[in-house]
Amino acid sequence: MKVIAVVGMPGSGKGEFSAIAQDMGIPVVVMGDVIREEVKKQGLPPTDESMGIVARALREKHGMAAIAHVCVPVIMRQEADLVLVDGVRGDAEVILFSESFPEFSLVSIEAPLRTRFARLSERGRSDDLMDISELVARDERECSFGLGRAIELASVRIENNGTREAFQEKARELLARMRAA
Repeated sequence: MKVIAVVGMPGSGKGEFSAIAQDMGIPVVVMGDVIREEVKKQGLPPTDESMGIVARALREKHGMAAIAHVCVPVIMRQEADLVLVDGVRGDAEVILFSESFPEFSLVSIEAPLRTRFARLSERGRSDDLMDISELVARDERECSFGLGRAIELASVRIENNGTREAFQEKARELLARMRAA
């Protein structure tokens, strides 16, 4: 089984990349869903702050690859030759995935801060941000989990600073190449 994980700063286009994979029939395992489920279990409001608190608590209790450990069996249950993992947040997760799956690739989606803020302000999720300073704080929190180091480990990079259509085309081409390889 080939496993592709996607990494990037909040609002970079990871979700769009994953949606394209799903449209192409590639199963997608979303790491953030693990955190959202835990927020729900704890009866917390589904806000960015709650997501951050729960993510930090899980990592403090179970190590920096805590979310990835929960995802590995979910990935293994997929009956597919290629699976996409959305939402890597740290280098410990990258290491775990690369040790668990010999055919592992990491794709970094990259976009400028203001572009990401505009996207996050418009997508309509409960953990969306209202002020660019909130995004800067979220970036700092994510980097404290090793996100910057994970991005550096990516073997493939896609710039997402143009139109949605241009990004979708780049993503489809890359996924088709990776599926065929």
